[in-house]
Amino acid sequence: MPTAAKGVAATATASATPLPTTPSHVRTRISLALFAIGVATFAMLFSTQALLPGIADGFGVRADQASWTVSATTIGLAVAVLPLSTLSERFGRRQTMTASVAVAVALSAVIPFAPDLTTLIALRALQGAAIAGIPASATAYLAEELHARETVGAIGLFIAGNSVGGMTGRVMTGWVAEASGWRAALAAVAALGLVSAVVFRLLLPPARNFSPAPLRPRLALRTVGGHLARPLLVRLYTIGALLMAAFSAVYTVIGFRLTEAPFNLSAGLAGSVFVIYLVGTVSSGSTGPMLDRLGRRGALYAAIGTVSTGLVLSLSDSLALVLAGLVLITGGFFFGHAVASGSVSRTVTHGRAQASALYQVAYYLGASAGGTAGAVIYHAGGWTGLVVFALAALAATAAITLYATHRAHRERRALATAA
Repeated sequence: MPTAAKGVAATATASATPLPTTPSHVRTRISLALFAIGVATFAMLFSTQALLPGIADGFGVRADQASWTVSATTIGLAVAVLPLSTLSERFGRRQTMTASVAVAVALSAVIPFAPDLTTLIALRALQGAAIAGIPASATAYLAEELHARETVGAIGLFIAGNSVGGMTGRVMTGWVAEASGWRAALAAVAALGLVSAVVFRLLLPPARNFSPAPLRPRLALRTVGGHLARPLLVRLYTIGALLMAAFSAVYTVIGFRLTEAPFNLSAGLAGSVFVIYLVGTVSSGSTGPMLDRLGRRGALYAAIGTVSTGLVLSLSDSLALVLAGLVLITGGFFFGHAVASGSVSRTVTHGRAQASALYQVAYYLGASAGGTAGAVIYHAGGWTGLVVFALAALAATAAITLYATHRAHRERRALATAA
């Protein structure tokens, strides 16, 4: 048997063998470590999102031009995540995540000194590429090190760390920017990323079940092709992209809306709105029990309905109703994202890093498209236009889920008839 084939066979065999239940103290260390790197990931990835009004004013550019400081980062991540996930198959998940977060933090220390918008966008694109090694490697690490019943809950905690990082970074940058400007706010994000990276490295145990595979680009491409040939995985990837497009559009533009009439909030108060991300921490952390109760498709319907209700509420000129809408949008999104991404890891038996990486590619391309389109639509059609765009993305998500539901019912009826 060729060496590459042996690597795939070994991975498949290891994946097919159920892992024993992880000792509680090891599971706790893993969960806290992945939570910490989740904080670093989202704090750095979306560090400019709450600062877009200040960046636009500072460089004298439009909102949609400033929004590229977010979109370039997510595009960089989407481009690099698949190659880096392949490297993680050879060098290890823990090593890949460590190198990725170290480079991302180093770039965070340089970004506040960008002399113009073009340089800032370029540095942010490089930072996105550096961060790319984290998400796919994290889910693959969890799938290899934890029992199947523990995986979805652990991924939920990783995503909860994402939500805490997103919230902390945005709230902190809003207030620091109000006091000292947006450059100082970005420096504060660099400090947060460094602390989170150190905590991650100290806590994450060495891998027990990782088997390195040789670097074989053709084999990796075949693995990717195999994943893309599976309709279930393609549906999950598309759902992740659509959910993220709607969510990214809302949070890219919300800072502009809240600092303009009729709300006229200060930068600090507008940034404080991102404390709502804590709702995502709760909703994603509860993914395991809710998935057991509702099933994958039922959970996705619940997420879509929750986000849609929040979008409708956000059309109000009442700040209280807008905030309530953001709570529903955030909770529903993080829950749906945890369901979709966790389902990817549970579906595949080999090439987990590539399967997770493909989800990340779709997810962050959705973020890039949603953020850029949201800024353009808001500039042309206001908040109502943005809500229509987000609802259209959710309608497409619901249609995909409904198709899967009907297909599952047809398959069950066919089996019952055959029996």
